[in-house]
Amino acid sequence: MFQLLSPRIMLVGGGAVRELPAVLARLGLRRPLVVTDPFMVSSGLLQRCLDPLAAAGLTADVFSDTVSDPTDTVVAAGVARLGPEHDCLIGFGGGSSIDTAKAMALLALGTAPLRAMKVPAVPDRAALPLIAVPTTAGTGSEATRVTVITDTEHDEKMLIMGLGCLPVAAIVDHELTWSLPPRITADTGIDSLTHALEAYVSRRANPVTDGWAMSAMALIGANIRAAYHQPRDAAAREAMMLGALLGGLAFSNSAVALVHGMSRPIGAHFHVPHGLSNAMLLPAVVRYSVGSAVVRYAAAARQIGMAGAADDDETACSRLADGLAALNQELAVPTPRGFGIDPAQWESKLPLMAEQALASGSPANNPRVPDAAEIVALYRAVYGANR
Repeated sequence: MFQLLSPRIMLVGGGAVRELPAVLARLGLRRPLVVTDPFMVSSGLLQRCLDPLAAAGLTADVFSDTVSDPTDTVVAAGVARLGPEHDCLIGFGGGSSIDTAKAMALLALGTAPLRAMKVPAVPDRAALPLIAVPTTAGTGSEATRVTVITDTEHDEKMLIMGLGCLPVAAIVDHELTWSLPPRITADTGIDSLTHALEAYVSRRANPVTDGWAMSAMALIGANIRAAYHQPRDAAAREAMMLGALLGGLAFSNSAVALVHGMSRPIGAHFHVPHGLSNAMLLPAVVRYSVGSAVVRYAAAARQIGMAGAADDDETACSRLADGLAALNQELAVPTPRGFGIDPAQWESKLPLMAEQALASGSPANNPRVPDAAEIVALYRAVYGANR
């Protein structure tokens, strides 16, 4: 027996954001608070959300103070912006904006602090419904029951997972990603690939999530380079957006694993964007893990396009690890050292980061489950080389 959860409405395609008023009408909603970030405002991209609402006679207020790797303090500020007139939230932007909106919907219940809602708690109720409109092809947050918020007092990225985080609707419009710079395209793209790969090899995978994950890996593997090198390639952008959505559905109904468990502490302590920290870790974690799920990793390698049908499983696994390292090089993914993290600070945080990675529960889903010492060794291995 397995469970499947998804938004009630998923609208996918170029220009889909123009249908936002119709989606609100179907849900009986009329007065949203739009949760976004300063760049969406200054770049004018937010108007792609606000203009259709205004044309439909709907008034939308805006909270635009979200930050990369959202914090509990920003979430509290967003909740303070909510008023009794608001009947829903619209998360418009990257995963940080959508994750902030999810946490606002939870915290607005007023029943518990966010820290009390982190895994293993299961917050299944939210104060307001959420409509998610992603502007990056990366986190898949528009389709998941997951949010990740930094506890500023404890320097911990809290994994929060429950139905209260699941958007009621997702509007997935690849045209919103055309202006993304190469760095964000690369980081969010590898984030999506990591979602799909980890969902597929997870100990909690099921036949439906396998299908979503395999489709996501094929789309991303075939298009991530074109989206990075040719930002206006509409077909590549569309494929990456669909891949991100499918990857989000897959891991939300299966689970992420060791890469994500190790990635969150890097973001919390060193302010590395989530997708980038996943990319830093992915080749080394795959090399560590492949021997415990050879058939699955080999199938993933063929689906991504890093191995051929004629390759035996052992060869395919080797090609996958090498291919992921080569992808990092092509997409200019820095090592933690290359990102500018001081080696002494990195080393001093390793025991705590390993403890926090294990506490998240994600490493337990990995085909090969590490102990704290193995996680520390992996952190050391990735510090200077993505191999």
